Amino acid sequence: MGTPAAPRAERFRLTGPSVRLDPRIYAVRKDIADIALADRVFAPHYAEAEQARVAVPSVALREGPSDDARAVSQLLFGEGFAVIDSEGGWAWGYGLHDHYVGYLPAAVLGDMGAEPDHVVRAASALVFADADIKSPVVATLPMGSRFAATAEGAFLRAENGFIHSRHAGAVAAAEQDVVAVAERLLGQPYRWGGRGGDGVDCSGLVQTAFALCGLAVPRDTDQQAEAIGEEIADGAALRRGDLIFFPGHVGLMADGETLVHANAHWMAVVREPLADVVARLQPEHEKPVLSRRRVLP
Repeated sequence: MGTPAAPRAERFRLTGPSVRLDPRIYAVRKDIADIALADRVFAPHYAEAEQARVAVPSVALREGPSDDARAVSQLLFGEGFAVIDSEGGWAWGYGLHDHYVGYLPAAVLGDMGAEPDHVVRAASALVFADADIKSPVVATLPMGSRFAATAEGAFLRAENGFIHSRHAGAVAAAEQDVVAVAERLLGQPYRWGGRGGDGVDCSGLVQTAFALCGLAVPRDTDQQAEAIGEEIADGAALRRGDLIFFPGHVGLMADGETLVHANAHWMAVVREPLADVVARLQPEHEKPVLSRRRVLP
């Protein structure tokens, strides 16, 4: 698959108020902006997004055009990316699944190709050269990777190889237990900005788990707390699937007392008593639990 061409920039003269938008999810820089935002912000240039698809198992989305820039998120194989600007080997734009803005190497992008109809549901999936578990492994895809495929016996034939059907399923067949999905990543390393490719952070775990259950949620903890679920009444018991929001952190309740979360304390996705997490945060936070929200009925 070829690297998409640089988006076409356009010049406009606008009048009226300009509003401040969250730069995490709106593609606006001092020199250029997404043309879709022309009615809300002023910019010297506007560019129409060119859609591409991630062609590597995973790639960090960074806050600047450098391998040394901090990772702000991660895109997985088959996910779409809207390119607003491309220069010096770096593409700037946003992920199509959550509109999160950042930079990634232009070389990891390919054309949109066929619409993915399958998704990796296991913690990771091996891609075999042939429909045979003894054939060479040509790639490993993380949970949440998406691809177009046709069934061939026990395998799914994708463009780049064969994936066993026990590791992936149809996108349309949403899972029902978000906690069970999250628990498949137990033990995976904590990685700031990760969404499952070699590591995952707290909000990335929540986003990926809900995505496999057919529910799109925002990327960051504060966005998730504002956008999804309903506040659980004071005194009401917690149950499986409830979200607990802490200062800069989020986790999923496995039951009324146990939290599943990716965290930097253990540097992994773990199950641990909610009471232990609260006790660990209390010395630094007057209110360790900011919100308890129920997403699923």
